[in-house]
Amino acid sequence: MTAAQDTTSRDDVRSGIVEAASQLLREKGANAVTTRAVAQAAGVQAPTIYRLFGDKDGLIDAVAEHVMATYVSAKAVAAQTPDGDPVADLRSGWRVHVEFGLANPELYALIGARGRSGPSPATAAGIEVLRTRVRRLAAAGLLRVDEQRALMMIHAAGNGTILALLATSAEKRDPGLSDAMFDAVISSILVTAPATPDTTMSAIAVTFATVVPDLPGLTDAERSLMTEWLNRSLTSSS
Repeated sequence: MTAAQDTTSRDDVRSGIVEAASQLLREKGANAVTTRAVAQAAGVQAPTIYRLFGDKDGLIDAVAEHVMATYVSAKAVAAQTPDGDPVADLRSGWRVHVEFGLANPELYALIGARGRSGPSPATAAGIEVLRTRVRRLAAAGLLRVDEQRALMMIHAAGNGTILALLATSAEKRDPGLSDAMFDAVISSILVTAPATPDTTMSAIAVTFATVVPDLPGLTDAERSLMTEWLNRSLTSSS
């Protein structure tokens, strides 16, 4: 067997395992996704899973990426579109995220049950898409808090909204909760009048921070120091 054939065979086996795990997730729920059950469904030995994925967390990461790949890709394309209202774009992304979470409750349970700390690669990719949207708000002079604070507030609120809704039976869910949560977060991170950029020092500092990486005539160290100063000032005033 050539090296190319060996790689293809390895990829096929890996894909088969991920698909088997995804099917177990859809049909039997998060608790059914065990190493033994996945190995049996995929027709492989358990050591094969450890060799290809490292551990169960690695398998969970792969399943999450498999299920969320198209979703994250679509969000990324939308986030890279420079035209339009950045607030409306963020609201649209929020709604899609919540809808996806409600449509895939077992995936959320599986990701939440991961043994090691830190987000899954698929979740990290989604956070980077959100970061792009938040950067557009900052560049437009609409943020009253620094970008990282805004990013984490939106991320935490979005996940909390999904978990709260999933914890309530479908017939008892508040259909307006998602939009109400979005409005609550937005009101706390945006300037008072989004149509007119704020001229307070904090809003100017947030906006200026978005162009620091592109300022000419400065070294990387100087740009890094300037960013540190701005973040320290914003943190002190928040």
